[in-house]
Amino acid sequence: MEQVNKIEAVPDAFFNPLYEKLKMYYITGGMPEPVKMWTQERDVEQMQTVLSNIIGAYERDFAKHPDVKDGARAREYEDALQWLVDAQLVSKIYCSTAPGLPISAYDDLSAFKLYMADVGLLRRLSLLSSSAFTEGNRLFVEFKGALTENYVLEALKNQFEATPRYWTMENPRYEVDFLIQRDNDIFPVEVKAESNVESKSLKKFKEKYGEKVKLRIRFSLNNLMQNGDVLNIPLFMADYADKLIGLSLKSSSPLII
Repeated sequence: MEQVNKIEAVPDAFFNPLYEKLKMYYITGGMPEPVKMWTQERDVEQMQTVLSNIIGAYERDFAKHPDVKDGARAREYEDALQWLVDAQLVSKIYCSTAPGLPISAYDDLSAFKLYMADVGLLRRLSLLSSSAFTEGNRLFVEFKGALTENYVLEALKNQFEATPRYWTMENPRYEVDFLIQRDNDIFPVEVKAESNVESKSLKKFKEKYGEKVKLRIRFSLNNLMQNGDVLNIPLFMADYADKLIGLSLKSSSPLII
């Protein structure tokens, strides 16, 4: 993957094994001890136990802090929520009102989503069995793609200085999973948990903001390709999004004489 230097399909000889590795990553997550249990010990049950132990350690730490009463209003949760964010246990992603610069200037502070710090922990908390690894695409589509969105966000946060946002439009409702700021451009990002990649929201975003949208990015189980201004990145290449966006923009730039 590091040797990719243009937007073209990844050969099947690499694509299929990488797809299988990605499924295993959804099972283990990226935290060191669960990864070790799989890569060195090949012990799925021990890996499951380690994930449960990590979650249990978090819960014991939470118990040191004051309780929030049942039926509490949003403002009463704010300190607890900020504690989770500050501890980097969750990511808080604000809704953006428009693709402007800087991206933080267009935050709707009343609307946000929360994501786990690790996809393996999310899978364990969701009580999805590790046997889902053998069940085709189930890992990607379960929970309406929540695991996949979480995985992609982890990758994007590691590559771009500004925390991603998301975008919505009502009546009728459209939602773009993420907006990313790369240099002085804002790019819409759609995450598809399978190979069916029709995206009405990406289309609506382009219709609304026109020339501001140089490139639309989609993560899916399809191969690396570009169709017009839509760049499709295979999910297993999410960590290379910044590089691939750069290659795409370079290849589609007008020739200057």
